Amino acid sequence: MIGLLIAIFVFNFIAFKTNNRLTSNHIVHIWTFTIAFQTLFDMFMEFKFHGYWYFKKAIEWEGVLPHVLLVPPVNMMFLNWYPIKAKISKRIVYIILFVCAILLYELITLLPEPWGYFHYGWWKLWHAALIDPILLLILLCYYKWIGRIERIRET
Repeated sequence: MIGLLIAIFVFNFIAFKTNNRLTSNHIVHIWTFTIAFQTLFDMFMEFKFHGYWYFKKAIEWEGVLPHVLLVPPVNMMFLNWYPIKAKISKRIVYIILFVCAILLYELITLLPEPWGYFHYGWWKLWHAALIDPILLLILLCYYKWIGRIERIRET
């Protein structure tokens, strides 16, 4: 639990302190989308397929913290720093490096408590390495879609 609380503080601090692209509207959309999308994805992975879980194999209040306070600021950082106007090669390298950072953090979460809080069933790190880029691309598409809606609304 200590590791989770430290991560929540650090990731939120970095996300909000370094934000220079995302508007308040973007942040609310990203936060809401992340909570809904991650909860839906994790509901199947945790409770239906028993691939992984937070803390214990049960629905608990402490398991809500990663969904609501940890992953949304990470997605904010991803989108804030994403090189939207760069060449495709630079964007691909950015996604690869961001996924590597996520995987490194996931390894830390697997440490025993009080530092770790994440547990694998049949899920392995290579599953995350394959799925994370897809999830980040879905997030990026959502962000671009929200931007288009805002531009249409302004005209």
